[in-house]
This record gives sequence, structure tokens and C-alpha cells, in this order.
Amino acid sequence: MADGVATLDSSLVDRLPAYSKALFEAKARQKLTFETIAKELGRGEVAVAALFYGQAQASPEDIDKLSNLLGVPRGPLEASMTGFPDRGRAGPMPPVEPLIYRLYEVVQNYGYAFKAILNEKFGDGIMSAIAFSSKVEKEVDSDGVTWVNITLRGKWLPYSRF
Repeated sequence: MADGVATLDSSLVDRLPAYSKALFEAKARQKLTFETIAKELGRGEVAVAALFYGQAQASPEDIDKLSNLLGVPRGPLEASMTGFPDRGRAGPMPPVEPLIYRLYEVVQNYGYAFKAILNEKFGDGIMSAIAFSSKVEKEVDSDGVTWVNITLRGKWLPYSRF
């Protein structure tokens, strides 16, 4: 990370769409954060980061705004970012990157507890990862300790619908 701006992890380059490198380079050159880009696109910062990693589909409006904001030619973005995203292939399983591993570990350690509570509250079903949004917030408590708050918001899909 340079100047608080996330850059592309070079170990991922060969696993990502070709446009990812151009987007990350333009983002770093202009010292833009995902939050800043998200405001320009009118989307959440997690959704914008997913666009950069090829794990979300861009709308024509997203492509126009990204092209203008980052100075990246529209044509190559349109040709590759409007197709179907290839989710879940960016890294190995289990993850080896420590922060991603810790998120994975949260699900390993608390997944069944989350499932039991969700089933008690909503019945038998699943939380959508398609009709989904997420946000990341920073919190500093009264002792000066920094905490991360990750909100996962997914539509509830009862199994009776399947």
C-alpha cells in the first residue's frame, strides 16, 4: 500500500483479468482509494474493489465512469468487464494471504454458529451472495485500539423456494 492507496498484489496478476493491472496502475498513479472511486461510480467500495479483481460485472455506466476517472481507454474495459465474472478464483484455498486467511478462519470457526442463529431467526435457507452488499468501517475505541467492522448484507432465500 502506497500513501494509503491499495495496489495490486503482484502474486495475483496472472490469476486476474488483463484489465485489472491497468485499473490498479491508474488508481495508484492518481493516488485514488476505492472509497473515492466508489463515490464517483455511486457504488459501495467493496463492490468497486470486486470490479477491479474481476469478481463483479460492470455496467456500461461503471465503464464510462472508470474510463473517465482513471484515464483508461473505454474499449478494452467494455470488451472484458461486461462479461460474466469469474468469482472465487483469485487465490488458493485455503488462502495463504494472512488477512484473507483470517476471514476464512472466521467462517471456519464460527460458520456453524452463524448458520444456527440464522436458521433460528429466518428458518431453513441461505444468505445470497448475489443479492448482496458489504461495507468496511474503521472504529477506534476509547483506549485508542483500532477495530474493523465488516457488514455482510445478503437477501435471505428460504429453501422452500428451491
